Amino acid sequence: MILGTRMARRTRYFFCPRLPAQGAKLIVGLLLVLLTGCRPSHSGRIVVGSKNFTEQVVLAELMAQHIEARLHVRVERRFYLAGSYIAHQAVLADRIDIYPEYTGTALTAILKESPNWDANTVFNEVREQYRARFHLTVIAPFGFNNSFAMVMRSDQARKLGITKLSQAKPFAPQWTFGCGYEFLERPDGYNGLVRRYGLTFRDKPRVMDLGLLYRALQDRQIDLAAGNDTDGLIAALNMTVLQDDLHYFPPYEAVPVVNGDALRRFPQLASVLNELANTISDEEMRQMNYAVDGKHRDVVDVVKEFRRKKAL
Repeated sequence: MILGTRMARRTRYFFCPRLPAQGAKLIVGLLLVLLTGCRPSHSGRIVVGSKNFTEQVVLAELMAQHIEARLHVRVERRFYLAGSYIAHQAVLADRIDIYPEYTGTALTAILKESPNWDANTVFNEVREQYRARFHLTVIAPFGFNNSFAMVMRSDQARKLGITKLSQAKPFAPQWTFGCGYEFLERPDGYNGLVRRYGLTFRDKPRVMDLGLLYRALQDRQIDLAAGNDTDGLIAALNMTVLQDDLHYFPPYEAVPVVNGDALRRFPQLASVLNELANTISDEEMRQMNYAVDGKHRDVVDVVKEFRRKKAL
């Protein structure tokens, strides 16, 4: 999960079944040391970060372009910062000022709270706890919900007659599951999923960079993958999302997370980011992701086009 999506297009599959227990934690620890080792000075600019998959880069680029247009300040882009833990530590350490997060991820993976299925309750809980515990401000949601999606090849789903995740139980012992390392560790991730649905897979999950999951699925290296509902490659590669019919996953509304130092330096920043609230539907997010992953368009151009359509 260290490689970015752009790099993933030039890389063969990298499987590391033992990574979550040992290697991933070591890598995360080393990255945290690098992120928090010194406090940067960027008083004259705003630094926007992102995690290491396409949707995050699109959202971060959207914020960067909007800030440049509204505040007329220099924006530095630090994208592909691995996963949630690294991005969170980066904004706490002032290595970045802003990054996009998901409310369900913030609640369960960062705050270590139990999942909740009411979107407003989750948002309010995350906003209040981020302010109290971290001195971070959570801005209003962009407008779409990006839940985890259990994805399989459409031809296999049709052959087996599967449309719901609960129908996968008798077939799972013959399948290999693939995911990013965070999905194995987080409380709303792998362990809870297999308990809820009674799933037993053929072997240990194959852990890889998120940008590689769909290609591995397409090439039959894995049979079921933990993707995201708004991933553009689902349509581009003719994949099927199995319905979460037992309602395991909480809401994952995308929100900007901003540190207090940036808001002190730029008092209008919060209101500028609030202008992006409720501007992106689920379908619009899928289309932008597909434009990058499926049509191989540049993220900058995709975001510029979206901003023109929305008159931002």
